Amino acid sequence: MTALQLNAELFRELSIIAEDENLMRKAVKYLKKLTTKKQAMDETEYIMSSPKMVEIIRQGEEDIRNGRGRVVKIEDLWK
Repeated sequence: MTALQLNAELFRELSIIAEDENLMRKAVKYLKKLTTKKQAMDETEYIMSSPKMVEIIRQGEEDIRNGRGRVVKIEDLWK
């Protein structure tokens, strides 16, 4: 199925429940969850596409395993 066909199918299905506010709320809630997952996957893919970032992450994990980590308050990160 092409993206255009999927888009048409989505709108067809939504038109069936469009008059039921409760069902539309559920549909929107689920779509927001899907969007959040997609964004997280995109961000992870972007980070992992950088060999430098992968090395920084690997080094950080190694530092934590070897007890070289330290606790930092989130508000102190921008000072």
